[in-house]
Amino acid sequence: MVLTVATHPPRSGEGLEMEFDERNNLHQLSPSSWNRFEECPRKYWLSRQGLPRKASMPASMGTAIHNSLEDLCNVDLSGIGSEEENWLPSSAREALEKNWEIEKKLFLNTQRRPRWKSELFPKALDGLFGSLRVLLRKARLDETDLSKVSIGHWKKVQEIVIETESTLVSECGRLMGRLDLLISNLEGGSESWIVADLKTGKPPRGELNENVRRQLLLYRDILKQNRPDHPTVHAEGWYSANQSVHRAKGPPILEEALEAWEGMMPTKEPLEPTPSETSCSFCEWKAWCPSWWNARMDGNLTPGGMFRDEVTLLIRFDEESGAALFERAPPIGNSGDLTKSDHRFGAILKDRALEKMRKMKSSGFEGHLFLGSARVDGKVMHLGDWSEILPWSPLLSSVAHQIQ
Repeated sequence: MVLTVATHPPRSGEGLEMEFDERNNLHQLSPSSWNRFEECPRKYWLSRQGLPRKASMPASMGTAIHNSLEDLCNVDLSGIGSEEENWLPSSAREALEKNWEIEKKLFLNTQRRPRWKSELFPKALDGLFGSLRVLLRKARLDETDLSKVSIGHWKKVQEIVIETESTLVSECGRLMGRLDLLISNLEGGSESWIVADLKTGKPPRGELNENVRRQLLLYRDILKQNRPDHPTVHAEGWYSANQSVHRAKGPPILEEALEAWEGMMPTKEPLEPTPSETSCSFCEWKAWCPSWWNARMDGNLTPGGMFRDEVTLLIRFDEESGAALFERAPPIGNSGDLTKSDHRFGAILKDRALEKMRKMKSSGFEGHLFLGSARVDGKVMHLGDWSEILPWSPLLSSVAHQIQ
């Protein structure tokens, strides 16, 4: 038997936490913005300037899994016999297929993106199955063979689910988050609540990552503030890859969050940068930030391993073969100005990188370029679907008319 799972329509900002309260004209702190601010205030500032965001397969996969789990938690089972089995795997696949297509459309309509990897669907399905097994365990159903989960079993799961995909906002409106699940837990003879956040990435080997721990505690504390009649509340990260559950522990952090909120107030001038391997390695706003490039040229950041980022000037380009010659452009001062150098390197462009360069050349662009994730192979670099080519455009004053 296959149930028809009615997936929700795509929402604006799906998978992202909105960090601006338009009604009260108030900026908000979310776990993701707090983490960016702690890593590098400049990174946080740039993330609020309305710059084009970068899509990624892990994020899209995660959203598809999250939304599919939500759909299955809310599926209407009325009028179906409780003994029915062999419905959950097929219904899970149906839900994921629908959400996969929704995420694919959003992904392909994003300006900054790599290739959509359809071959990762089986991995996403495994992640959804892993999430279902954690939820079954929380309902005291240890069945690992999903085909043997009956309609009656799943109704028991639905009974412990209090909320799915719920937005949390503090009383003052300054703090917000979006929890995946709120469930009732009856361990120990008394009821408690579990704020659960589904994680589709790599599970921790030991303690929770500090960013994840802080996220979970923030959700816990906002929920407790909003529900003064709450029982004991726990916050957990559920890792679908190995079905492990990690509970976040610690004192209340709302006061700490409000202190961070003060430092994150919108400013016209950029906040100070704190370049480091941690904050710069996977920063998606490098093309607008001269600080990492200065730190790299000063030797405070390593060039990278097999994949490197560069700020360059295009010297030659063959549109047919994709062969190119670039010249590294060292910085002058701290404002993003560049100069010439004797360091030149060849590159081979293909796929989306080649298409991007062709478009830039046809538009008459002749400025400096940011090359992201160029793969090093001897003395030649390779740029393809995994890479980025963007105009080098340092941002030194706010261009956002409102918080994005």
